[in-house]
Amino acid sequence: MTEPADLNDIAVFVRVAQFESFSRAARALGMPVSTVSRKVSALEERLGVTLLQRTTRKLSLTVQGRAYFDECSEPLSHLYDAERVITHTQKKPEGLLRISGPVMLQQKAFYDFLSSFLTRYPHIQVDLYFTNVFVDLIAENVDVAIRFGDLQDSSLVAQRIGKSVRHLAASPAYLKNHPIPSRPEELSEHLCVLSNARNNETEWHLVNGRKSAKVRVTGPVAARDFHIVSAFALRGHGIALLPSSYSDAQIARGKLRRVLPEWSSPEIFVHAVYPTRRFMPSKLSAFLEALKAWEGPLWLPLR
Repeated sequence: MTEPADLNDIAVFVRVAQFESFSRAARALGMPVSTVSRKVSALEERLGVTLLQRTTRKLSLTVQGRAYFDECSEPLSHLYDAERVITHTQKKPEGLLRISGPVMLQQKAFYDFLSSFLTRYPHIQVDLYFTNVFVDLIAENVDVAIRFGDLQDSSLVAQRIGKSVRHLAASPAYLKNHPIPSRPEELSEHLCVLSNARNNETEWHLVNGRKSAKVRVTGPVAARDFHIVSAFALRGHGIALLPSSYSDAQIARGKLRRVLPEWSSPEIFVHAVYPTRRFMPSKLSAFLEALKAWEGPLWLPLR
């Protein structure tokens, strides 16, 4: 099977036919006349036909040239239109933006942020995918994922957007019936509500300035969703290590109390992760800028 003709040569031929002039086509294309003539000659050689009848006074299409022009001009026009659409989309924030994030983002604060973002960029639509499983961004056709903690896939681009910290908290009812711990080591003697635990047992890493402690804890409830962890802590089932975005409001209302208030988790960094830096669409760059500027309660700003 023979290779098809060079698309650039075809595009030059179509312009020459439209202008009925090598010189005018050359000016429109920003090429030397000699280059335009050479490309048309190469196309004729490739096809084995004469496409243009050249005289000193006039340039006209042959019968074969007219038929070839009619077949090529419309598809080329569609290609130019497609290129304009893609280029426009890259420059203007618009189109569908697929966002993945952990279940803990399903909070009013994040919804308010997204609502404000969509109001600012009315030509962007978002498709939200909340899961605590790290999705394959390329396989799932996800534009950007928001991830807390350590990153696993080094092939992705990660942009740090904030930091988070987790506090120990329990309900007043639980603390009324159990001795309040004074040292991290005493947590192993308490019931705890756990996240990401195996067989309802996990290790908590806590810091207090330069001090550090690791303690094995167990409990009656374990979940991958902080909504669930928070709900069972509120119901008195044990001490929980909760993101401040979950615990602060409940502490302010007296529903939870801080335990070992000098201690907390180490800082947990929040990243926006996306497949590549090359040819980033403006819808994604606009979203990343909005994320970095947001000072919502789900994470602390980087300073």
